[in-house]
Amino acid sequence: MFREIVINSNPSETRIAVLEDAQLVELLLERAEERRLVGDIYKGRVSAVLPGIQAAFVEIGLPKAAFLHMSDMLEAMLDFEDFDIDDDPQGPSRSRSDMKIEDYLQKNQEILVQIIKEPIGTKGPKVSGRISLPGRFLVLMPGLDHIGVSRRISDRDERQRLRKILTRLKPANAGLICRTVGDGKGEKEFEQDVKYLLDLWEQIDSVAASSEPPALIHREMEMVTGLIRDLFTEEIDRVVIDAEEAYRQILAYLKVFSPDLKNRVKLYRGDGPIFDEHDIESEIAKTLERKVWLKKGGYIVIDQTEALIAIDVNTGRFTGKRSPEDTILKTNVEAAKEIARQLRLRDVGGLIVIDFIDMEQETSKRQVFDTMKQALRTDRARTKVFPLSELGLVEMTRQRERPSVLHYYSEDCFGCGGSGKVLSCASLAMKVDRFLRRIAAHSKERHIQLRVHPELATYLYDERSETLASQEKQLGLTVDLRDDPRLRRDDIRIWFPRLRKDVTAEFQG
Repeated sequence: MFREIVINSNPSETRIAVLEDAQLVELLLERAEERRLVGDIYKGRVSAVLPGIQAAFVEIGLPKAAFLHMSDMLEAMLDFEDFDIDDDPQGPSRSRSDMKIEDYLQKNQEILVQIIKEPIGTKGPKVSGRISLPGRFLVLMPGLDHIGVSRRISDRDERQRLRKILTRLKPANAGLICRTVGDGKGEKEFEQDVKYLLDLWEQIDSVAASSEPPALIHREMEMVTGLIRDLFTEEIDRVVIDAEEAYRQILAYLKVFSPDLKNRVKLYRGDGPIFDEHDIESEIAKTLERKVWLKKGGYIVIDQTEALIAIDVNTGRFTGKRSPEDTILKTNVEAAKEIARQLRLRDVGGLIVIDFIDMEQETSKRQVFDTMKQALRTDRARTKVFPLSELGLVEMTRQRERPSVLHYYSEDCFGCGGSGKVLSCASLAMKVDRFLRRIAAHSKERHIQLRVHPELATYLYDERSETLASQEKQLGLTVDLRDDPRLRRDDIRIWFPRLRKDVTAEFQG
């Protein structure tokens, strides 16, 4: 399988696509004004302790107070991978049932916390009282006395070898976890990681000691560099990026930690947008649709609510050639694979209920369940799936750290009161950006008339006028922006005045 990471980065937005054999399987998104928070460390002040639910609220300087559960005081909640951690802390310990949050926290107490889940909907961020600092090959856990190895390293001899190295390198006041990418690495690479992480922790500890809460103490890496750290392994065949500054940052990071991977990073120099070159834009558009068609003619419908995700499987146009049971089995198996891909691609999490088509035979049910489990193994998020019930339902959970792709790209529609979705003005502005780049790359016309809904026109004038002017200069275009109340809010029309022609369809992407 050819695995590739394609990065589209500009000052307004960064988009990272993970492809397997040219098929989009994962999408990471971040805007400059909406940067991700997971991994950030804050010095906060406890605003409330709630013994009834064994939790506390902590003010960390964000619009909403952070939620801290007692379970996140007891053990580190590692957000990057699942780990098999030795449960052998030094010193006396108490059973979990004896531990009460009111014994550890009081109102107005200062505490160092790390965000482990983004604010979603009406909920504030979720934080952990145990700090974890990820490096290239290791995770440092200050204050713990554990060592552990990623579960994804399955070879018994390799796990023992890694444990011996970690035992020799483990600092006296911190635990160490070997990440999956550490498989096969030598002690020299781990020593370098330990030194880097210990220096980082000393800086964090020093800043925390001199700061008054609420205060941001440490900010997690930018998304591009963080992804290279967490995802770019020997299994990735190529990384392509269209931003020269970010390209140099990646090479600088790899020069220190993984110099053997530098030649796999390429700077994109094509004329058109990089996502167009890899046919990614059309796949992103499909992630916003409820219905997903399967290759054999069946389809699945995905409905997202705040509480859960409901997925329905249908045979659609697929009638099969043998028995009804065989047709249903083939549809369900194909749907199981596609559902696993869609969950990863759309980055949805929480409780998920899948309504497969009813099957009579237990062997068929087992085959669908096994297919689902196998397909979920490539998902970096933690998942737990239960066998089909008597009603043909599969219940599962998927780790949720941030809002889904649908939430990122859309906002509640004022016209329908939130029952539908429309692209946000920020997303539409980026769509205008991509329109202009396609025109500059593929057309000789330099004078363009851009017709948009009045609301989008106002947004472009107020929020993106400088960006639009800069882009006109960069691309050598003259853009005549006009509002048109007859258009839908998400309808963007491109005209060539000289030709008196609407060319929107030609540059749709």
